[in-house]
Amino acid sequence: MSYDPEIVAALASDLTYTQSQAPPEGVSLFKYAREQASAAIGPFAKYYRGRLPEESQYIVFDRQIPVKDGEINVRYVRPSGDTTLPVLVWYHGGGYMLGDLDMDDAHLRSISLELELAIVNVDYRLAPEYPFPTAFEDSFTVLQWVVKNAGELQLDLKKGFVIGGDSAGGNLAAAIALEARDDPLFKQHPLTGQYLREPVTIYPGTYPDKYKSDFRSFAESTDTPLLNSERVLQSFQAYGGPPEDLRVSPLLAASHAGLPPAFIQVQEFDPIRDDGILYERVLREAGVKTQLIKYPGTLHGFHYAFPQIAAAQKLDRDSREGLKWLLGLAVPH
Repeated sequence: MSYDPEIVAALASDLTYTQSQAPPEGVSLFKYAREQASAAIGPFAKYYRGRLPEESQYIVFDRQIPVKDGEINVRYVRPSGDTTLPVLVWYHGGGYMLGDLDMDDAHLRSISLELELAIVNVDYRLAPEYPFPTAFEDSFTVLQWVVKNAGELQLDLKKGFVIGGDSAGGNLAAAIALEARDDPLFKQHPLTGQYLREPVTIYPGTYPDKYKSDFRSFAESTDTPLLNSERVLQSFQAYGGPPEDLRVSPLLAASHAGLPPAFIQVQEFDPIRDDGILYERVLREAGVKTQLIKYPGTLHGFHYAFPQIAAAQKLDRDSREGLKWLLGLAVPH
């Protein structure tokens, strides 16, 4: 596999990215995985935190939102000022088992300021403690909360109402866009875009016959660094959702017509690469406006581990341009 040379050098400089270790005695596998993941994505948070302007330039607060059987946190960020803004509702990645509000926090703040965009960052509950459909239901509840509290949050949903996420968060975003399309509340307040970064869109192996030959990346990625096919399957098993449920496998929907425009990014050496490629295709064939960008030589989540390399910088620039494109489509011309 011809990985990006900067990724090869970065992997060689830290063997923890390529050598898996068993958890210490007395530490559960999930606790250990969360600790390891937090360390792995630390460079991403540090990189963007060091580039943020003075805090006076933006407003940020956390809020507890009632959900089924409990409460979850969301983090709201927007540039300072009184003007009403479009909004991005964001779902972090982590295979349904990992991640939190801090994972993308600094990066989202920088996007919020540059694009004059409000962002609601969702801390949905994690598997295996909270199995399917908890993450989906938490995430959908927050989307409803955004609509019902748009005035207090100084939002103008007609300027842009975008849903987005990375990896498992991209799966949640795609599945929730399907749910929202047919929900009465969102008939009045429709989503205007979806940003899917390296999304998983179907349970491994649950491929329709007509697409089976197009799904090669999962079988090819048994030993890819950062994420391999075995870990993808473990994540789905921990989540516990039925493989053919559309909240797990939005690619299986009978129709994708009427979904909001989609901006999608995929990595070449990623077990779920073809999930994003095929999802863009079925959306486009259903009449949905799409943009798809492929990153040669890259790995799943590489931008979290190595945010300073050229490919990660391009992915970041593209994400901002992709969001601008989605927001531009929301504004009548």
